Amino acid sequence: MRRIAGLLVAPLLLLTAVACGSDDKASDSASSKNGVPAITAGAKFGEKPTLSKGEGDPPKELKTDVISEGDGAKLKNGDAIQVNYLGQAWDSTKPFDNSFDRKQPFDLTLGAGMVIQGWDKGLVGQKVGSRVELVIPPELGYGEQGQGDIKPNATLVFVVDILKATQIPASAKGTEVAQDNIDLPKVGVKADGKAPTVTIPKGDPPKKLVSNYVLESDGEVVKESDSVVVNYVGMIWKGAKEFDNTYTTGKTQTFPLSQVTLKGLKNGLIDKKVGSRVLLVIPPDQAFGDQKQQAIPKNSTLVFAVDILAKV
Repeated sequence: MRRIAGLLVAPLLLLTAVACGSDDKASDSASSKNGVPAITAGAKFGEKPTLSKGEGDPPKELKTDVISEGDGAKLKNGDAIQVNYLGQAWDSTKPFDNSFDRKQPFDLTLGAGMVIQGWDKGLVGQKVGSRVELVIPPELGYGEQGQGDIKPNATLVFVVDILKATQIPASAKGTEVAQDNIDLPKVGVKADGKAPTVTIPKGDPPKKLVSNYVLESDGEVVKESDSVVVNYVGMIWKGAKEFDNTYTTGKTQTFPLSQVTLKGLKNGLIDKKVGSRVLLVIPPDQAFGDQKQQAIPKNSTLVFAVDILAKV
């Protein structure tokens, strides 16, 4: 089964593509510090940094240098984290991307394979509130193929501000809500961290978006400006065929709702409570319409069972 998550959200740096290069230029005259390129301006946490060019041959192994240590919790695999960052090639004076200019921090689930391996490995154990500099060898970055403005076999340098982290529960939990409409799918209510069952009826699907609680939590209400951490099962109504399942990989997905391109998924999660399990039935005009997407035929009605595990 090919993963469909990349079709649900607009591409982000480190996920599928690199954003357009920045016009900022770093200093190439300052010496390196602790074996990593020096920050020549904007050294404090929260400030947009300027990086010098790396000197000599880059390190062969992943290197994490703590510029300033925060006093928050240590990051663990499975945490939903929010960061600001600036990225630059070792042998370059020009950043290829940064979140500081966009004024939009980057959300990810650590250890979930949402980013290059150098991030997943280099950020584990660092404290919330810290600024760290990562030097990432090619095999933990984009390797021989490169990516966008990043050349093949490039060693990458990132300055990362760790803004916050949230521990992710294994499952949604809450009050069971009656599923008494025989014309709608039925979703399992076990809260054991495994994929819930989804039973789709034989009749025709509804023409309008359905967004119903299966388990209703008492958590905060999700807003369009939030990023949510979810597990989900995705199915096609016709034939009751599963096309995606995050539970089978053991890796949650983090969706910035403002960037979710699947209209019904976005609208169906807004105003729902964190910690809940939700049934979504998404008609074609709020899904992929008349466009075939991987294993999803055109004009398909989609069914999702979604655990809203956290928001960041």
